[in-house]
Amino acid sequence: MISVYIHYPFCVRKCQYCDFLSGPAPAPERKAYMAALERDIVFWGNALRHEDGAKAAVDSVFLGGGTPSLMEAEDLEGLMEKLSGSFDIQEDAEITMECNPGTVDEAKLRRFRGAGVNRLSIGVQSFRDEELSLLGRIHTAKEAEECFLSARNAGFGNLSMDLMSALPGQSYEEFMFSLKKAADLSPEHLSVYSLIVEEGTPFFEKREAGELPPLPEDEEDRRMYHETAAFLAEKGYGRYEISNYARPGYESRHNTGYWTGHAYIGIGAGASSYLDHERFCAPSGVRAYMEAPAGTRCGIERLSRKAEMEEFMFLGLRMMRGVSEKDFSERFPGEELMRVYGDIIRKHEKNGLLVRKEGRVFLTEYGIDISNYVMSDFLFDD
Repeated sequence: MISVYIHYPFCVRKCQYCDFLSGPAPAPERKAYMAALERDIVFWGNALRHEDGAKAAVDSVFLGGGTPSLMEAEDLEGLMEKLSGSFDIQEDAEITMECNPGTVDEAKLRRFRGAGVNRLSIGVQSFRDEELSLLGRIHTAKEAEECFLSARNAGFGNLSMDLMSALPGQSYEEFMFSLKKAADLSPEHLSVYSLIVEEGTPFFEKREAGELPPLPEDEEDRRMYHETAAFLAEKGYGRYEISNYARPGYESRHNTGYWTGHAYIGIGAGASSYLDHERFCAPSGVRAYMEAPAGTRCGIERLSRKAEMEEFMFLGLRMMRGVSEKDFSERFPGEELMRVYGDIIRKHEKNGLLVRKEGRVFLTEYGIDISNYVMSDFLFDD
C-alpha cells in the first residue's frame, strides 16, 4: 500500500511568506504541466505494478501546491482518470486537494467532488482582512467563509482548515478571533501553525530591511499555541500531532503516513518520494520537470538502517501518541527501542520532556514546546 502526492506549483500570486516551489504562470504553461503530470502518473503506475500485473494499491492521494484548486475542473477530471487507471485507488481512500478561497465557486467544487476528491484543505490562514493583506493572500475573510460554505453545499463532508499564528504585529486577542471563527464553522480538521519567516521570502527581505511589523515574543507565541490546544479540546478537537487537530476519525491519513514511515510516490516538479528504503525527488523547476524523461529521479539517497531509525523517532514523536516500542521492533527486526535509545529516553524522562507509558514513548507538554531539541537528540553521532 502506498500514498501518492501530486504537486501543482501554480498560484494566482505568491504569498509574502511562501518558500514553496510555486508561482503564477500563463494558461498554456499550466496545460503543458498537466500533460507532464499525467505522463508521470502512467509511468509510476506501470513501474509499481506487481509481478502478476496487479496495480499498486493506493490508500491516500494529496494534491498540494501551489494552489491545486486553481486548475480547471476538466484538468482535474482527466488527472483523476489517469490515477484510477494507473493505480488501484482503494474504495475508502482519502483524496485531498489544497484549496484557496478566491479560486473556486460552488459549481467548480461540485465537479471536484464528482471527480473523486473527498477532502479539502482550505488555506484560510486568518479571518482578519488586515492580516490577509499583510500575508499577500488573494481572498478576504468573507470570501474564506463563503468558500467553506460552498464546499459544504458541494457535498464535502471532510473539510480541513489552515490557520497561522504569531503573525507580524499580531496580538493574542487577534489570533483568538480567527481561531474562534474557524471553530464556529466546524470543520472536521484544523492545522494551526506558527509563522516561520524563511530566508528567500519577501517577509525575510522586509524583516532584514526593518519594514516588517515585529513578530510576537516567544511567550506570546507559546500562549497562542497552548490556548489553541485548550480551546479546540473544548470544541471536540483532539490534538493528534504537534500542529494538527481533528474530530474523532478525521485525522489526516496522508500526513499521518509521512510521520509513520508509510511509502509514497511524489509526482510533479520537485516532489519527493520514499520507496523501498530510498528517498528521491522529481526535477526541481517547472520547465526542468516538463522536459525531463518520465520518471526521472534526482537526489537519490539509499537510507541506512540507522537513518531509518532516526526518522522513525523524530517523525513519530511529532504524533501525540508518540512511538510504539512494539512497532519499533517490528520495523527493525532484532532491535529494541530501549536498547537503542534507552539512555536518551531516560534522560528526557528525568527532565520532564518525555513519558514512557504502556509501551509507548511520547512528548510531554513541556517537551512539545522544545520538541526540536528533544528530537535532535535521537540523531546518531556520525
